[in-house]
Amino acid sequence: MNKAIQYFGKIAFLSLTLLVGQSCSDDAKAPNDQELTQVEVQTILTSDQLASVADNALAELFADNGETAKTSKSNDCYVAEYTETGYTATFNNCVLNGTDNVNGTVTATYDTGGEATSFNVTFTDFYVGNIKLNGTRNFVVNGDMEGNSFSITVTSNMTIELADGSTIVENGNKTFTFSFGETLENFTIGLSGTWTIQANGNTYSIESSGIEADAQCGHFTSGSMVVSKNGLEVTVDFGDGTCDDKATVIYPNGATEEITL
Repeated sequence: MNKAIQYFGKIAFLSLTLLVGQSCSDDAKAPNDQELTQVEVQTILTSDQLASVADNALAELFADNGETAKTSKSNDCYVAEYTETGYTATFNNCVLNGTDNVNGTVTATYDTGGEATSFNVTFTDFYVGNIKLNGTRNFVVNGDMEGNSFSITVTSNMTIELADGSTIVENGNKTFTFSFGETLENFTIGLSGTWTIQANGNTYSIESSGIEADAQCGHFTSGSMVVSKNGLEVTVDFGDGTCDDKATVIYPNGATEEITL
């Protein structure tokens, strides 16, 4: 496996964990068909959060694949069996990175030919606490060392069953672009794509040509996305680059509402 792409893959997993792991506000009103609330925007932005609980371990497994192919690896949290094309990791009801207990199996297969590395991750009755994950996430990693940037495109077909029996379904494509400054800690994250989320009886269709976050800030701070909710189409504007946790929802009639991310 190309070492640079391997390294970028690990950083991508860790960066996605940082981006989607932000806490959500509690002071939000219940959604209805005539508005888009901050809770709904948080759901749209953090739908990857539950599936990404294992991303630190997946990053380690991803980086180790080139060195430990055809072998096994284990620690207190998981046992991994490698093949020439990927691995199967079984998590042993352990606490992973301070989160709820994780339990179940994740299978990953790789295609490392050419400049891009792609891999497919399948979750089968994978539990995070009382939350169950099923489905697939496909990742395509493109690296550009000379330009100090890389991108990772995630295609999701995931069903998340919550403890109360409700479900969140996500389908579609997201491209995360990572641009580094003088150090690895100083980088920006861009998000673009088209995806659909079904939650709480509502369907949200999202399209964005690009929103951007500064990793040190921890929130999206510029760009916009268009969200269609049950026929209502609004624009969510994340601002001019100022580091804050605010966004503006713009309705078809020109009315605006500030929300907290």
